[in-house]
Amino acid sequence: MSEFVFNYDKALSFINQKEIHHFQEKIDRHFEAIYNKTGKGSDFLGWVELPENVDETLISRIEATAQKMCEQSDVFVVIGIGGSYLGARAIIEALSHHFSHLQREKNSPVILYAGNNISEDYLTDLLDVLKNRDYSVAVISKSGTTTEPAIAFRILRENLEAKYGTEAARKRIVAITDKQKGALKQLADEEGYETFIIPDDVGGRYSVLTPVGLLPISVAGFNIRQLLEGAKAMKVRITKSTKIDENPVAAYAAVRNALYNKGYTTEIMVNYEPRLFYFTEWWKQLYGESEGKENKGIFPAGVSFTTDLHSMGQYIQEGLRNIFETVLSVEKPRSELAIPEDDKNLDKLNYIAGKAIHEVNHQAELGTALAHVDGGVPNLRISVPGINENILGQLIYFYEMACAVSGYILDVNPFDQPGVEAYKRNMFALLGKPGFEKETEEIRKRL
Repeated sequence: MSEFVFNYDKALSFINQKEIHHFQEKIDRHFEAIYNKTGKGSDFLGWVELPENVDETLISRIEATAQKMCEQSDVFVVIGIGGSYLGARAIIEALSHHFSHLQREKNSPVILYAGNNISEDYLTDLLDVLKNRDYSVAVISKSGTTTEPAIAFRILRENLEAKYGTEAARKRIVAITDKQKGALKQLADEEGYETFIIPDDVGGRYSVLTPVGLLPISVAGFNIRQLLEGAKAMKVRITKSTKIDENPVAAYAAVRNALYNKGYTTEIMVNYEPRLFYFTEWWKQLYGESEGKENKGIFPAGVSFTTDLHSMGQYIQEGLRNIFETVLSVEKPRSELAIPEDDKNLDKLNYIAGKAIHEVNHQAELGTALAHVDGGVPNLRISVPGINENILGQLIYFYEMACAVSGYILDVNPFDQPGVEAYKRNMFALLGKPGFEKETEEIRKRL
């Protein structure tokens, strides 16, 4: 089975092996705390066992529901924000044809997203494209009261009922929510929606291997069994040893924290494939929300090369030297396309005529890494043989486990997000939400 490789050779001119292996004792301890559920936030470690705990009954039910959604829908709308949609979108975008929305022969619905913003124009445009198309929705929320998805679901539910009638609309709504409590759970029970459970011990940003991610991915036509097999393979791989020289999770956590201790406070994930844009977005949320606490944490940023070499490339090459890069490198594309010879050669490209475009992209990647290292930017590299469900499953589990270990190295709880509530309190007060009268008065004085 294909595996990916983590390499940090191009960071060793900035940190040494002693500084990296300094973390070995902590890593051993943190792996033990994760497996034994004794560390901070241990009541949210259900994701650790997910690869083997998603049983056949649940997988079959997800696949059957996905098939039903495909049969009745031209469009499937995923309503959620943060971890309730980013994991699914990351995998779907990574596996999809770049222009799948224009493919006439496409057998699965076009996947659209709602509830991840509060834009009136976005929702109006969404309703406009749904007007003449059959569609279904998945609404994903533990509580059912998170503002962005709750607004979107209220609007789309009303639209579905007006379009199909109340009874038929119920068959086009899937709720993915808490097992026994919350507004969405209550509504789903009252209306008889098809319902899947978000496990109590899995937080949103770690939930891609639950129905939160698995149902939309299956509706999009991709193999969730292979995704889970990839995650399971990574779990097996990293449980054999916690040694930095043998375990890629341990190595990644140690290297990034060694760099952080030397003043490299921003990590930039770099991809050279447009289909990995949302995988980067998922990674940013996972690490930003997990590590950014108590005035600590490595700031996660992302760039898409070579596109962003023409925008962010200058800063990365010569800006403030507090950044390091982690390149997600794809060894083999799905297709082959060579650069043709041109008799006139006005663009001066005949020197690469006959080469595959991926080879040019790969040389750009290698050349950029060397230039950035020369410019003072440590460079880490995760190399994968290709992009498929199995590899993406491996990457998901790798990054989740590394995030947990790295968060524990920082001595924070990697599974909560107390800072997210600050903006919500202010927003509720400004909107006049009942129960926030005192805050409303105070905040309006400040404005």
